[in-house]
Amino acid sequence: MSIDVQELPCQEGHIGLLTLDSPKTLNALTEEMVNKAQAALDGWAEDSRICLVVLRGSGDRAFCAGANLRALYDGLTGSGDTEAPGRFFTSEYRLDYTLHRYPKPVLALGHGVIMGGGMGLLAGCRYRVVTPDATLAMPEITIGLFPDAGSSWFLNRLPGRIGLFMGLTGARLNVSDAMRVGLADIILQPEQLNTLLDDLQSQRWSGEAVADDNQLFRMLTDQEAVDYRSLPEGHLEKHEQTIAKLATGDDLPAIVNNLLGHESNDPWWQNCVENLANGCPITPWLLWHQLGKGQQMSLKDMFRMELAIAMECTRRRDFAEGIRALMVDKDRSPVWSFTSVGDVPEGIIERHFQPVWDDTTDPMRLD
Repeated sequence: MSIDVQELPCQEGHIGLLTLDSPKTLNALTEEMVNKAQAALDGWAEDSRICLVVLRGSGDRAFCAGANLRALYDGLTGSGDTEAPGRFFTSEYRLDYTLHRYPKPVLALGHGVIMGGGMGLLAGCRYRVVTPDATLAMPEITIGLFPDAGSSWFLNRLPGRIGLFMGLTGARLNVSDAMRVGLADIILQPEQLNTLLDDLQSQRWSGEAVADDNQLFRMLTDQEAVDYRSLPEGHLEKHEQTIAKLATGDDLPAIVNNLLGHESNDPWWQNCVENLANGCPITPWLLWHQLGKGQQMSLKDMFRMELAIAMECTRRRDFAEGIRALMVDKDRSPVWSFTSVGDVPEGIIERHFQPVWDDTTDPMRLD
């Protein structure tokens, strides 16, 4: 089922260990994987033996690259189960919400590629350990989707307009960037992750969430973290003032034009701008409105909003077209519904923010 569920005995208490186990797909999420993880978390939440949960990815290349887009493609194009994409997003967002609200400490061990839905998993965990090779991004603009999996919450909490910039450009952050803006808590070497897991098993856990959380916090604080001075310079450190200047204001097309018009010799910046220039013109509007609306929403309502957006994306052609260009035909030449951000009608965007479910009709059954 591409996810491994284990219960590890400690000196006292147990650890629930979830391992995303599809290294060939960079641990990309499928509906089956999400549902199995959800079932494990639901069971452990009520199991007094389980004192904390650890989430990790298998293989050397990735924690999680997001959704398995190829698995969604047939449903989006009508050649497979047309209900599958909607079921996937409903299950994925419920899993993310569960992590955010989990009654026991949850520790994420992130390495390599952490993108899209992988970012959603990482952000939902109480503690976020990453390795020096970690690369974090929300690249949905390149596939005609929108930054989802809770990004209305975690992108809104980044300083300045960094969250907006990440969503508009699919910017890839290194670990220095992640620590700078608070997307990770500590950096450990890959070999330290197994040692940390052994150390966790050597402990006595009380089963009292507050006491176990304090104990886990102290253990992580005592880890010999990677010396940040040995890490590569962060990209944001060089560009955050430029981003703040170019992304200011309340005119989205103007902000997009400012970013596209800024010249830089930095390959990182050039890649960001290329993603924006070639990305789906609807995505910036979805991002703009989800970040604005999300500032005034509870976590539950924010996930409901994202599900409404995702469901409309599954009904429109751009999402399937983005996957086709990236993963099916691999021509990297998507033909979007509109040619520029300024061409997108307001009514098209409004459709993505309906319906708004109430507690009696919530398809995610959020508690």
